[in-house]
Amino acid sequence: MRLGVSGAVVDGAWCPGDVEVTGGRVAAVGLPPARGGVIAVPGLVDLLCHGYAGIDLATASVEEVAVVRDAAARDGTTALCPALLTDDPGRTAAALGRLDVARTRTSGGAHLLGAHLEGPFLAPARIGTHPPEHRRDPDVALLTRLLDAGRVDVVTLAPELPGADALVALLRARGVVVSAGHSDADAAAAHAAVDRGVTAVTHLFNAMSGLAHRAPGLAAVALTRPEVVVTLIGDGHHVAPEMLRLAAAAAPGRWALVTDATAATGMPDGPFRLSGVPVTLAGGTVRNAAGGLAGAAAPLLRGVRTLVDAGVGLVEAIGAATTVPARLLGARDVGCLTPGGAADLVLLDETLSVTRVLVDGRVMDATTTTE
Repeated sequence: MRLGVSGAVVDGAWCPGDVEVTGGRVAAVGLPPARGGVIAVPGLVDLLCHGYAGIDLATASVEEVAVVRDAAARDGTTALCPALLTDDPGRTAAALGRLDVARTRTSGGAHLLGAHLEGPFLAPARIGTHPPEHRRDPDVALLTRLLDAGRVDVVTLAPELPGADALVALLRARGVVVSAGHSDADAAAAHAAVDRGVTAVTHLFNAMSGLAHRAPGLAAVALTRPEVVVTLIGDGHHVAPEMLRLAAAAAPGRWALVTDATAATGMPDGPFRLSGVPVTLAGGTVRNAAGGLAGAAAPLLRGVRTLVDAGVGLVEAIGAATTVPARLLGARDVGCLTPGGAADLVLLDETLSVTRVLVDGRVMDATTTTE
């Protein structure tokens, strides 16, 4: 099947010409181009998705998880890490178990990667919307219990907390990505965390020590350590365009877009729940009862457009939503468009809006999207 595109982002570079798909794989690229401005890019990979289409993944049934996977795929996200906010450990363990069951179910939607545990080992001063009553100091037994409850690919923690070293060691031994976030670490603590094995930072600039010129914090260290992948929310509300450009310039090839999407994504304004926390969507932002930002409501593709509007090149912005997050996870066959690779592809028009989505070579029904 020829896709009828004029060009594609192939192996992280622009490749003029059409793309052919056969048997769920990319058969050829660089074929004689079709007329028009439609292009093909790899399916997007979201490392931080709490919910979608009115459904909170912390409480979702197996059937509801399938709805989230379909909705995300229609918006161009063909692989996602279901994210779980700080919560009662028993509820978190139960959610991990349901996600494991959902992962075994056949779905034409987004691939369900391992969970992203955002907490509970967070800094009290940077807790944000996470329920403080469920925050915990580092506890190896608790972390082991959660890791044993279901597949986990990423854990966000505050590395400066006493005892966090043991958590980092356990996560590395279990092959889990350790991401620093909701952290008040100073520069010394942040450098020490990277030295111990922290390889990512969760939603750079948000809920962390920052860029003070004589007292640099986690954000500054992350931007200057070449082994760290920094993730950013590109919804147009969490991070100013200048800071997006700063991250792209300071961390070329190692910054990734995430959504921090909540159940409000793709829904009209109104009340929602984020792991039991009441939040409200109004005017494109999701806020808690105190008025603070509480996750987001924009698809990952919106982040790509936000970056392009901010002056970042299209190929680089696409890479931040595809190859960079896939590389961080060590995930194969997601986030790439390459001959012989899986045909998880998104076709975009001149406005970077979805015209068609393929998952494993099968065309999704794109008649209903949140964009």
